[in-house]
Amino acid sequence: MKLIKNIQSTAKEVLRQEAEALRNLIELIDDEFEKCVYAILHSGGRVVVSGVGKSAIVGQKIVATLNSTGTPALFMHAADAIHGDLGMIQDNDVVIVISKSGDTPEIKVLVPLLKRTGVQMIAMVSNKDSYLAKNCILTLHAYAPAEADPLNLAPTTSTSVTMALGDALAICLLEARGFTHDDFARYHPGGSLGKRLYLKVCDIYPHNALPTVTEQATLQEVILEMTSKRLGATAVVAENGDMAGIITDGDLRRMLKTYGAAGLLDLHASDIMTKSPITVSPDEYAVNALEVMQSKSITQVVVVEEGKALGFVHLHDLLREGLV
Repeated sequence: MKLIKNIQSTAKEVLRQEAEALRNLIELIDDEFEKCVYAILHSGGRVVVSGVGKSAIVGQKIVATLNSTGTPALFMHAADAIHGDLGMIQDNDVVIVISKSGDTPEIKVLVPLLKRTGVQMIAMVSNKDSYLAKNCILTLHAYAPAEADPLNLAPTTSTSVTMALGDALAICLLEARGFTHDDFARYHPGGSLGKRLYLKVCDIYPHNALPTVTEQATLQEVILEMTSKRLGATAVVAENGDMAGIITDGDLRRMLKTYGAAGLLDLHASDIMTKSPITVSPDEYAVNALEVMQSKSITQVVVVEEGKALGFVHLHDLLREGLV
């Protein structure tokens, strides 16, 4: 096996070439690109993406991105299209055919068949003078001057450019549709990503105990309440039931250092508590509660609504949900 002496320099050169191609792609975003966005928006149908080889793999990724950002899409392999898959195309669909050269045999067979269906066709192609580009009503110019490998053969720069152009198309459609945070959450309910998007504080705190003491509670009562509920904290409530403060393990340690063991016996909850503690609403997203804890270096936060303590959310809850 040939010894490669300059692995790092080769890797850097690949990335440099691909980055340069992406920078050049910015200048190719023009009115034609905008027309492609409007064609999809106004079609009333889906986006059908087709290709062969590496273009097919990139096409599947573009389809996944479109679907997850609010644009219905599906993939149709160029080779399978002539064996029945053309039947998936509906009258209002827009078909995007991906090919670097635009002149491959499979594409030359597919294009006339697509034209017979009467659907709008968009070429995503590097060569604007190709058969594919000339036979589509619009073109997404995924220009790749050369591949990043020394032989200029392996799809590298061209696939990176095509995928990036697909991302740009998807995000433009996302913005044009007014796609929201809640829409994204609806399409991504699984895993930690989904939980970050939809899980709220009210989904978590009811599973925890609610340690509470009055302002007049003795130190012994405070410790017993905190120990029995195992959250390392307790809410302190006023006579009218409103939350007056919070006592944590840290507060107890600080008071012990300040007053000494003997002095603590005469203290009440109102002497120890932290007034106006950090709280969250039950309707707040759990990930935002996590950000509060991290920014304030605390391990629990009180859930409060209309001045009343409803419960606690602990860092361990968020760890268990996979948000950390």
